[in-house]
Amino acid sequence: MSDAVRAQYEAYPYPARDPRDEAKRLLTGSPSHLDELNHYVFGGRLDFSAPFRVLVAGGGTGDALIMLAQHCADAGVPAEIVYLDLSQASRATAEARAAARGLNSIRFVTGSLLEVATAAPGPYHYIDCCGVLHHLPEPAAGLAALAAQLGPGGGMGLMLYGPYGRTGVYPLQSALRRLGGGLAADEQVALARRLLAALPETNWFRRNPLLQDHKDSDAGLCDLLLHSQDRPFTVGEIETLVDEAGLAISGFVPPLRYDPAAYLGDGRLRARLEGLDALARAALAEELTGAIKTHAFYVVPRARLAEAVARPDDPAAVPVPRDIDGPALARKLKPGQGLSADLPGLTGRLPLPPLAAAMLARIDGRRDLATLHREIAGAGAGLSWDAFKRQFDQLYATLNGLGKLYLRR
Repeated sequence: MSDAVRAQYEAYPYPARDPRDEAKRLLTGSPSHLDELNHYVFGGRLDFSAPFRVLVAGGGTGDALIMLAQHCADAGVPAEIVYLDLSQASRATAEARAAARGLNSIRFVTGSLLEVATAAPGPYHYIDCCGVLHHLPEPAAGLAALAAQLGPGGGMGLMLYGPYGRTGVYPLQSALRRLGGGLAADEQVALARRLLAALPETNWFRRNPLLQDHKDSDAGLCDLLLHSQDRPFTVGEIETLVDEAGLAISGFVPPLRYDPAAYLGDGRLRARLEGLDALARAALAEELTGAIKTHAFYVVPRARLAEAVARPDDPAAVPVPRDIDGPALARKLKPGQGLSADLPGLTGRLPLPPLAAAMLARIDGRRDLATLHREIAGAGAGLSWDAFKRQFDQLYATLNGLGKLYLRR
């Protein structure tokens, strides 16, 4: 990674974080939420009592690191988490955040992920690499270096920029290079803010409501507009990158974002989706919505793809909610009411089965499907397993599609 990139993150650690805020909240996201990665990498079968070795490659100021370390601590997972980043300033923020939470499962290493084999060698059960590969001169070399450190049965969570949701970024980056050549970093930031205020209404960056990082901090502005090494990836380009590393995509998250049917209400258009495989559908969805500015997804070695993702096909599967209070939501639901699709580019309400409220009231991360069926049938529903399963599958398709429900075995 270039000296210019290193210098940027020393001057402006990204994202800007205050360790004192750890007392107020835990920032969560995707990938690398513990329940989510268990679902998409380990088929829901991760043994929470066994040692779990993790690498956070290019950990920045620590968002993924702190989230995963806290989740492991809360779940009693005996984790060893290695943080690797080239920026001392970013590492200092991440260390302070970990100290504020009393997280002691983390080992901090300064270095480039291209040198991971010597700086922080594996094998690892899981590797997180968010927002890093697209800043490398050769992203394929970075992914290959990480893939070589995966142990048997492991996988990764990755995030890469998407081009369409970042419409307007790259012309403005070019304009700022033309105007800001030779200026010091703080002078470039000041120049960028002056230019943003002067942009004509026709400018695509100004017209893109998805781009907000520059408003939050100077670090956000630098990362978005003043980066010296930055390229986006389409779904098709991600597929090629991953395939060259001997890996396969086990899931883009949240899934509904990558379902073209979610953007098409016309039945004749939907019929044209038949025969498209999962990645072709994801590529089409990206082209239709235009709102995907980052791709979060999971990858595993090609030989593991069939077993990587949890499926709701076993009565012993345990539905695990994320960021929803099932009983509270159940009390609010009215018969025939769906859920709002809270994702950019999606409008309308998503369907829920008649027994959605009864199921949501009982989904707690501990009851398995067999128990849910027994309790609902015993409550007077007179429900066969097949009838229950059809309704659960509809509920699961909606909630998992929104990134709100996973499975654990």
